[in-house]
Amino acid sequence: MGKIYCVMGKSSSGKDSIYSRIMQQGNPALLRIVPYTTRPRREGEMDGREYVFTDETHVQQLESAGKVIELRAYHTVYGIWKYFTVDDGRIDLSAHSYLYIVTLEGYQKIQRYFGSSQVVPIYIEVEDGERLLRAIARERQQKTPQYEEMCRRFLADAADFSEEKLTEAGITRRFINNDMEGTIREITEYIRRDMSGMEKQDKRISIWR
Repeated sequence: MGKIYCVMGKSSSGKDSIYSRIMQQGNPALLRIVPYTTRPRREGEMDGREYVFTDETHVQQLESAGKVIELRAYHTVYGIWKYFTVDDGRIDLSAHSYLYIVTLEGYQKIQRYFGSSQVVPIYIEVEDGERLLRAIARERQQKTPQYEEMCRRFLADAADFSEEKLTEAGITRRFINNDMEGTIREITEYIRRDMSGMEKQDKRISIWR
């Protein structure tokens, strides 16, 4: 059986870059889950690659069918945009393992859906002062910096990833991202060892059948 490795972390913790770099390694045993969204497709995006782009009617159909694993709704100036994970038949834990970026709440819902033994948390952490400096540096590079929104996300993350919630979610291991290359190696090795353990377990099971 495969597993879902859920990458989590506060904004500017480096989780997106780490996720992309690990997927670029091209491990055939580690696939990506494509999330769904109701937001408009942006220039350069392809349906089914970054996201499956859909609408509210389809969301309701999927929810009625019990296919929505977890869903997040964000209020924007353009309306409510939803991002969600769907059991659309492309998540096959009998044959593959997956790497997926989620929120802490999303991780808990995925864990409840597939079972705790099949879902592994990868929590990336950066000291708050350093994380704030990274966020400011990144925002300065934007054509129209949105510092107010950056601060809102920073404060929201403090609540969403509080120590109480991390403990409640059973997050015990933390990958400290002070050095991107080192963190990528550490997480890659962690996943490799975990997957090797699964292979050994599967072999033991097949022997005793």
